[in-house]
Amino acid sequence: MRNRLRGDAGQAFPIYITVVAGLLFLAFAYFAVGQAAAIRNGAQTAADAAALAAAQDVRDQMYDGFLDAVEAEDAWEDWLGGSGLTGVDEGAACAQAADFAARNNSSANPCQCSEEECTVAVRTDSSIGKTIVPGTESTRGEADATAVVEPRCRIETGDTDSIEFSCDGEDWIIDPDDLDDPDVLPEAADLFSVYLSE
Repeated sequence: MRNRLRGDAGQAFPIYITVVAGLLFLAFAYFAVGQAAAIRNGAQTAADAAALAAAQDVRDQMYDGFLDAVEAEDAWEDWLGGSGLTGVDEGAACAQAADFAARNNSSANPCQCSEEECTVAVRTDSSIGKTIVPGTESTRGEADATAVVEPRCRIETGDTDSIEFSCDGEDWIIDPDDLDDPDVLPEAADLFSVYLSE
């Protein structure tokens, strides 16, 4: 009877080893999935930051165009409506995107901007690395994001020489002769909102 029990114990040992090996394999597989998710999240963070940076540069370009139009007594209304910019300096905006992507250990390519939005795709500099899953050694995280530049203002009609408009409920009155006074000027963020597209 004792010999039979010892034999049963000996047969259970290979099963135990197989179960432990299977659990270890699953643990390493879950670790690989976790690494992939972390790389993907890092890529999305970099894409979001890059797209926002590019769109903010476009917003600043539109703001500068608005101020130049006011000073030149040109069609400043077009700038507030977001239609005054016939061609953004895409190179400058995408340079900002590349800078913010690099801060997040990624590279931005391609990058496309208009006066309405910027779309940036990024790829992480680091790969998932060697895992139990074959072929992941050189896999890098990739993601893209689009940031929108949206006018906040509506123009007030009137017979005065002053420039009057309202942005999200805040009224602005600008005298073209007082452009050197920063207290009477709105900031770029007052005129245009920048946000990530859904």
